[in-house]
Amino acid sequence: MNKIAILYQAQLPPVKDGIQKPMKPGGYSDSGADIVFELLENNIDVITPVENPNQHNDTDWVFPDTKNGIETALQKGAKIFWLNTVLYQHHTIENYLDIELEIVGQIPELVDVYDDKMVTNSLLKSNNIPIPKNELITIENYNDLSLELEFPLVLKPIRGRGSQGVAKIENRSELIENLNAIFLESNYGNAAYVEQFLNGQEITITIMPKGNYVINNSEEYFNRPWCLPAVKRFNHNSGIAPYNGIVAVMENSKVLSDDELQTTEIQEVYEHCVKSAELIGIKAPIRIDCRANEQGKYFLFDLNMKPNMTGPSRPHRKNQDSLTLLSARKIGWSYFDLLNNMLNQKWKACR
Repeated sequence: MNKIAILYQAQLPPVKDGIQKPMKPGGYSDSGADIVFELLENNIDVITPVENPNQHNDTDWVFPDTKNGIETALQKGAKIFWLNTVLYQHHTIENYLDIELEIVGQIPELVDVYDDKMVTNSLLKSNNIPIPKNELITIENYNDLSLELEFPLVLKPIRGRGSQGVAKIENRSELIENLNAIFLESNYGNAAYVEQFLNGQEITITIMPKGNYVINNSEEYFNRPWCLPAVKRFNHNSGIAPYNGIVAVMENSKVLSDDELQTTEIQEVYEHCVKSAELIGIKAPIRIDCRANEQGKYFLFDLNMKPNMTGPSRPHRKNQDSLTLLSARKIGWSYFDLLNNMLNQKWKACR
């Protein structure tokens, strides 16, 4: 196989229509290093920025997603770029898509579109996919707010990242207080949105792109995107799943039981997730968070174009299963199996 380079996020994405997507500390270099270490342990040809990377130094294993980082990887012979980074239109990698490269990851301009949660919500709603009722709030109108939704609500950044910046809001004064903080700190730009709070079970579903996969030593072709088993979330903090940079997902997440996975409600939400993945044209795994109402009906409330891919490859990170890996283990995949199947979905970048 051609040599692989894994990219991590080295800088904030540009502001888009006044909205800022926050950056994860380290820019996913931790999961990138986990990926490289696991692939090398399984004799996959991966290159690194330094000759003898230190297990504890994440950036020894991965290249920054900058012109210098990409060209350094190319000089070292990289032919496959694994985009373990936040993508957007005019991302640096787009300058190299006219050469004979293969890509593991999404199409940058599509990520740019669907990272906007209001745009994605509108797309899903127009295709009869159930989403919570929501309303846009801007820095211009938030002090004179007239909401149709009833409290409690969930306040969210428009280009958020996981549960960072997400809060359950009980009343109007609490909403204004939180909006004041959001707009004063300017971490998320000049707009946010609220959606109805659903008090049922929360699950997260990883959707894989269509393609050939190896499951239980047998090759299987999927002609549509497909779902890994749903993972339920628990031990919420004030109604919100805690950010996984603070609480490891293994401490508050568990794959649903076999009986739970077969329920009509889960099968229905799987179909909604598959349809969503088809609508946005995924090339790599995405993760969709869903929550049930009092009647047990699931609504899709967060589509994540860049799910975390941490894993227990390095000795000091044995509790770092991601939500996707927890789910993958249910179908018999190890961390390497998950990564290898992702690698097999690589696509040609030449135009």
